[in-house]
Amino acid sequence: MIWDLFLTFFKIGFISFGGGYSVIPMIQTKVISHGWMTTAEFQKAVSLAGMAPGPIATNAVTLIGYDTAGIAGAIAACVGIVLPSLLVVILLSAFFFKLRNNKTMKSLFYGLRPVVTGLIFYAALHFGGFDKPGSYTWTTGFTLLICAGCLWLLFKYKLHPLTVIAAAGAAGIIFL
Repeated sequence: MIWDLFLTFFKIGFISFGGGYSVIPMIQTKVISHGWMTTAEFQKAVSLAGMAPGPIATNAVTLIGYDTAGIAGAIAACVGIVLPSLLVVILLSAFFFKLRNNKTMKSLFYGLRPVVTGLIFYAALHFGGFDKPGSYTWTTGFTLLICAGCLWLLFKYKLHPLTVIAAAGAAGIIFL
């Protein structure tokens, strides 16, 4: 049973792309086909996993493993879903570490910096709702003011980022 949990979730972890929510249907198919849970039990586990901090797929398979085989099942399922990603990251890190002084690789990563910065900036605008016409209200202005204040605190006073995040959260709660 423990080995089945590990192997099933290892396979899912190895072929899954796109984040936790995209993997849930594949997990559901395997869990139900193995008879580890009913559809209703699976839906409850995923709901609970979504409320817990951390990746939903990891949380869900840990709950499934626990429900199926106790603590050992939870560990086997969690290690199974996480291990493929860990192995890929270690292999890629070793590859890039060997090429860290390669001029072409340095140029490639240097060129990717503005692209990544642009993607992060776009995500911030999109999730903040700033990309929609008519979305500029007094809360938009105050949110941007909090952002500017955070940047000022980080760069001028070199405050720890957690302190700045806590201050921004407090300002948002108080003023928004």
